[in-house]
Amino acid sequence: MNLHNASIAAKPEELVPSRYAVRIGDIDVLVVSDGVLPLPTTMLAHNADPGVRAAWLNEMFLPQDAFDWALNAVMVRSGDKTILIDAGLGSDPDLHLPRAGQLIRRLEAAGIDLSSVTDLILTHMHMDHVGGLLVDGVKERLHKDLRIHVAAAEVKFWEAPDFTHTNMPQGFPDALRAAAKQFVNMYGSQIRPFDEQCEVAPGVIVRRTGGHTPGHSVVRVASGGEALTFAGDAVFAVGFDQPEWHNGFEHDPEEAARVRIRLLRELAESGELLVATHMPFPSVGHVAAAGDAFRWVPVFWDY
Repeated sequence: MNLHNASIAAKPEELVPSRYAVRIGDIDVLVVSDGVLPLPTTMLAHNADPGVRAAWLNEMFLPQDAFDWALNAVMVRSGDKTILIDAGLGSDPDLHLPRAGQLIRRLEAAGIDLSSVTDLILTHMHMDHVGGLLVDGVKERLHKDLRIHVAAAEVKFWEAPDFTHTNMPQGFPDALRAAAKQFVNMYGSQIRPFDEQCEVAPGVIVRRTGGHTPGHSVVRVASGGEALTFAGDAVFAVGFDQPEWHNGFEHDPEEAARVRIRLLRELAESGELLVATHMPFPSVGHVAAAGDAFRWVPVFWDY
């Protein structure tokens, strides 16, 4: 199935676009919104001076207390492989996140049959990346031979996760632990762990970066001289202006900042496209160097 030809099921509640197609050479890429996560603004930069953080939010026309983080997943079609990168939040884990968890419904609206997915790549195992596959009835609709690619270090980490360097709202650590444990229990036999890098399909390579979590990974899609990197949670909206600010969900925030800066430098030099989980939908753009920081350059919509 060509993702660009996915059928549209018009619904009144879907007047705002929730998917965006990109072609990278011979590879189809579809960015799909799982919804938004309302989170405290301190989560963006818990190591920043409150006044500096407030000034950044004001410059970006964002509220000071909380705002909606985008939550994006990606479908890729390369050769005979149909690959889902991350799986969204799924059911609301009693954390008052009712506007996320839309991925499965939106894949259906795009005419994508879950049974056609041959491979799942997890950038990491936080609940907003695995939860969509924990929803009742979803596993039964997936291909019985679905291959799940995740860094071995990530699976190991969630056996006894360390939250000492995170800065999350109450309830999140317990929910994250529970989701990761449930995912391994449900899908452990289908997990195909890799150490540092894995080619999932022609031109689709996942590589471990660490930082955000020990096994956090990014996915590079390359074909015909074009390339796009799905950065997962290595990059957040604030990370261009302030790449050294620590996000509350980072388990090793100092390493996460090093990973972020290294990745943004690579993308600024190459000019390749970037998509990230929590960048505003459709989250497709380029990175430009701006002194010691960076600048986000969204693509012009192609429709």
